[in-house]
Amino acid sequence: MSPRGETSAVGSKFYITTAIDYSNGDPHLGHAYEKIGADCIARYRRLRGQRVYFVIGMDEHGQKVAQSAEAAGLETQDWVDDIAARFQSAWAELTISHTDLIRTTEQRHRRTVEELINRIDNEHFFEGTYAGYYCVGCEAFKQERELVDGHCPQHPAREIKWVEEPNYFFRQSAFAQQLLDLYDRSPDFLRPASKMNEIRNVVADGLQDISVSRRVPWGIPWPRDPAHTVYVWFDALPNYLTATGFPEAGFEEMWPADLHVIGPDIARFHAALWPAMLMAAKLPVPKGVWAHGWMTFSGSRFSKSEGVTVTLREAIDRHGPDPLRYFLLREVPWDADGNFSWDRFDGRYNSELADGYGNLASRVLAMIERFHSGTVPETGETMSLDTEGTAIIEAYANAMDQNLLHVGGQEAWQLVSRANGFVEESAPWNLAKSGEHDRLAAVLAALARAVARITIMAAPFMPTKAQQVWDALGLSGAASDGQWSFLLQPKLGGAKVTKGEPVFPKISRS
Repeated sequence: MSPRGETSAVGSKFYITTAIDYSNGDPHLGHAYEKIGADCIARYRRLRGQRVYFVIGMDEHGQKVAQSAEAAGLETQDWVDDIAARFQSAWAELTISHTDLIRTTEQRHRRTVEELINRIDNEHFFEGTYAGYYCVGCEAFKQERELVDGHCPQHPAREIKWVEEPNYFFRQSAFAQQLLDLYDRSPDFLRPASKMNEIRNVVADGLQDISVSRRVPWGIPWPRDPAHTVYVWFDALPNYLTATGFPEAGFEEMWPADLHVIGPDIARFHAALWPAMLMAAKLPVPKGVWAHGWMTFSGSRFSKSEGVTVTLREAIDRHGPDPLRYFLLREVPWDADGNFSWDRFDGRYNSELADGYGNLASRVLAMIERFHSGTVPETGETMSLDTEGTAIIEAYANAMDQNLLHVGGQEAWQLVSRANGFVEESAPWNLAKSGEHDRLAAVLAALARAVARITIMAAPFMPTKAQQVWDALGLSGAASDGQWSFLLQPKLGGAKVTKGEPVFPKISRS
């Protein structure tokens, strides 16, 4: 595509969600990685001028949550209130720009779940008894062939129990062909492609009907039989509808969702069960689902049940919230698994932020102050740095439109490297010494444009630090919202710059 953004029409709606987080412990790096990635996508879409609805939430029902509250000696509602406050504090610190946060204990969500179930014809439900292995960690029954050494592969530290109980069932199997038709019509419905192939094979092999009620007290009462509560996944997935105001008139303004961002372990729920539920209720299905990979630390998955080896607090405190955001999105591929390490974090911080972007911004601002009285020169001359920058923006847009955030960041930093090289090639200090004032003005203006362009591209990754540089350039407003036309044709002539403290102070660690 061209950098003018045919796939991102100005003013068009873009509704993005993340998975809602279980209320059974503190937020960790795995939670943060998903929220930061989705936030980067949301901020990029705002940069393109779209109307973004960005929804996150808390999954506050289910056996696992009730057990955690009991272990802590708290009433369950008090427990989930406390956990929700901790998550919201973490997202505020990481500048997650969500427009709504759904808690499944809210009355508005209960109404959505009840209405959705009531819209599904009785023929799609039946009573039966489920007997099978139940993983509390997944809040799901497991077939014996899915177990590894008698344990759930996602929660190997948890005991898996054989459970038999009378439930209501949803005829998920009846929607297999409709799901396969959906995948044929929309081959990018679930990305990356490897996940789409996996889910297609699961559905083609034959879907099982799914138990959708439980005999546990903590949950939304089953609308047609209050002796049961709604199965946690049948409760959780509709949160994406709750945020639209469903079932009130006007919910169609947001629905269907454009993108559900999720972890790879819950792809089946989002790419098979959720669209089947919506089909049964005669509602539009989402436009897409993105399953990011796992982030590991020294080869181990971040998970409370498996022992979190790095706390979110430690990671933020290392270099601050924005450098953590940048590192995770550059280091961990958005479409594959990746690894976290302190050495790599420190290395990227020093080389790409302190020595790269931060040093470039400081040098350019200092030279404009020294050689042009702190004002960006007024000049219409186009230089090679401008032309190269336009090509980089096109590559950045191509990557970001495909949600390949790690590639988008890599492309943006090509301009950092090129601009730093341009400083050495053009040597503004020599131009000032030799009195080549017109050439000096053109060079300084080109460098200011490059820094502004980098800052706009960096804003979805590091909103606070990017805004700091944007303000130092003497530019008004936000560095991201609706700035795409400025990115393509930046005009900074006459802007009054301010060189302050280094944006990314270099660190040394023994």
